[in-house]
Amino acid sequence: MNKVSLRQVSYLVLDEADRMLDMGFEPQIRKIVKQIPPRRQTLMYTATWPKEVRKIASDLLNNPVQVNIGNTDQLVANKSITQHVEVIPHMEKSRRLDQILRSQDPGSKIIIFCSTKRMCDQLARNLSRQYGASAIHGDKSQAERDSVLNDFRSGRCPVLVATDVAARGLDIKDIRIVVNYDFPTGVEDYVHRIGRTGRAGATGSAYTFFGDQDSKYASELVKILEGANQSVPPQLKEMALRGGYGGRSRRWASSDDSYGSQGYGAKRSTDSFKNSSFGNQAGGGSSFHSSFHNSSSGNQFGDTTSFHASYGNSSQNNQTGDNPSFPPSSSNNQSGDGLSFHERFYGSRGRDESRSNNDGFRARSRSPGKPVEVSNW
Repeated sequence: MNKVSLRQVSYLVLDEADRMLDMGFEPQIRKIVKQIPPRRQTLMYTATWPKEVRKIASDLLNNPVQVNIGNTDQLVANKSITQHVEVIPHMEKSRRLDQILRSQDPGSKIIIFCSTKRMCDQLARNLSRQYGASAIHGDKSQAERDSVLNDFRSGRCPVLVATDVAARGLDIKDIRIVVNYDFPTGVEDYVHRIGRTGRAGATGSAYTFFGDQDSKYASELVKILEGANQSVPPQLKEMALRGGYGGRSRRWASSDDSYGSQGYGAKRSTDSFKNSSFGNQAGGGSSFHSSFHNSSSGNQFGDTTSFHASYGNSSQNNQTGDNPSFPPSSSNNQSGDGLSFHERFYGSRGRDESRSNNDGFRARSRSPGKPVEVSNW
């Protein structure tokens, strides 16, 4: 096997040093450096200055001169970039992306970032039907990458779908739009992604799709937007105020703060508990929370507090512990409106529907065996 001798190397340049460390190339860097004569000039460039980068800099550089461009103590975004952060569910991403692409001038260069190589390929295939789109990621060979980048630079393929492999070190003129189809794994990568546009004094725009799964980055993202004098969407501010916990779960919650689905003409309760209902509503009867102050106590076991112990005095009906039960109740598990716990949960179709009926309806028995805390997601 042919070998390359590094004994005559007098200059060593490490570009994007922080990115190489992030990708796990530190062992390879150190192995190469051992083959280079110690009497050399070493230049290292990095966009961030974490302790890992400082450590390798102290090992490889001898009495270096450090040059800082911009504020190295705080992560800031380019103010020449107009940032649009949109809090949308996952199912709305493709439709919104199509709207963004259609609104651009023909031939505008656009980079779309995805979090996985599989999603990158899939999105590029879908977009190529209407737009000239190609994918670039770590599984592409060097020849494939060069071909894709050449097509992108020349305008033959104006839409580039990429993973973070292209987020740094990519210097292409006239990139008008950057779209974060998937939010990256940190705000540092976010800043580097949108930095592909608005270069050399030009202006650009960045669109970012943000979901509940990204809510842990909400507070940091708000700081980035405010630091660049960008507008912050109210939904993002709300996520940040909640300390990284997103809004209501899209899987169960609806826009009217109900928890669970409503069906069969069931009546929703608005009596209390922030207009929430819990569980599926069936039949034409009252919902599970139609009356906090006139419901069944249920069978309580053990020493745990029941579901709504704090809402009023209740009879200790069928209790084996000393803790309060459900809200004020009557005996025999009957609420004030004559419905049992099971009937109040599933509606007023009758006790027999807890088994089955002629329409194939089959209800499931659910009883709170331990304290349950209901929160407005």
